[in-house]
Amino acid sequence: MERSSFAAEVPGGSLHGWLSGADGPPVLLLHGGPGMSYAYLDGLAEEIGNGFRVAAYQQRGVAPPTPEGPFAVEREVADARAVLDALSWERAWVVGHSWGGHLLLHLAVAAPERLYGGLAIEPLGGTGDGGLAAFEAEMVRRIPERDRERAEALDAQALRGEGDAEAALESMRLAWPAYFASPEHVMAFRDTAASVPAYAGLFESLQEALPGLAAGLADVKVPLGFVAGERSPMPNDQAAAATARAVPDGWLEVVPGAGHFPWFERPGCVRAALRRLTGTA
Repeated sequence: MERSSFAAEVPGGSLHGWLSGADGPPVLLLHGGPGMSYAYLDGLAEEIGNGFRVAAYQQRGVAPPTPEGPFAVEREVADARAVLDALSWERAWVVGHSWGGHLLLHLAVAAPERLYGGLAIEPLGGTGDGGLAAFEAEMVRRIPERDRERAEALDAQALRGEGDAEAALESMRLAWPAYFASPEHVMAFRDTAASVPAYAGLFESLQEALPGLAAGLADVKVPLGFVAGERSPMPNDQAAAATARAVPDGWLEVVPGAGHFPWFERPGCVRAALRRLTGTA
C-alpha cells in the first residue's frame, strides 16, 4: 500500500510519520516502548489492511528527527493532538499497542473530543499499577537463566536513565522471545533506534500519572475496546480486563494462543476487533 509522509510541528522540533489508504475511517497508530522505534508497526498496519486510512508517527526522542524531552505523559498527549492536526483529522479512531495502548487511555480521558474511539492492544493497564509488577516478574521468569541477570541489569540501568542506545537494544534482544506465546514462533527482532531518556522519563511519568488516569476512566465517553493475548506476559486480569471493566461499555477480546503481539501470532484478530469497534464488521 502506498504511503505519503507528513511532519507535525511540536515544541522543540517536528514529529515524522506516514499515511496510507485513501478511503475509510481514519486510524492513528500509537507504538509501544516507550522510547523505541515505530518501525514494527508496519506489520500492524498490514494487519488492519484495506478499508481504513492509517497513519503512524515516531514518538519523541527517536529518529527520524524528533525533538528531545520533556518525556512526560502530558507532552505525549499534546504531541498526539499535534499529529492529528497535521493530518487535518478533527477526530480519529486510535489504535495503541503496549505503551501506546496506555497512551490511548490518557487521550480518551484528556482529549476525548479528538477520538471517535480507541482499541488498546496488550496495553499497560489504567488501574492499580497497570499490571506492571506482574508483567516484569513474568518477563524475568521467561528469560532463559543464562541471560536473566544481564537482561535485568541492563533494564534497571535504562530505567535510571543511564547507558546508551546500544545497551538498551541489547536488553530488548535478550527479552524479545519472552513476549511471545511460543519460543518457536517469534517475530524477527529489528535492530532499530532506541532512546534511553525517553524510556526512563516516560516510565517514571506514567507511574506518577496512574492515580489520575484511574480516577478519570469512569467518565470516558468514547467507545474503547481491548485486545489481549491469552499467553502474553502482560497479566490480562490486572491490565486489559481490569481497565475494560473500569470504562463505560468497555469490552475485551482475549486471543487464544497469542502473546504480546497478537496480530503476528493470530493474524486477523486485530482487524476483526477494529471492525467491531468502528462498526464496519
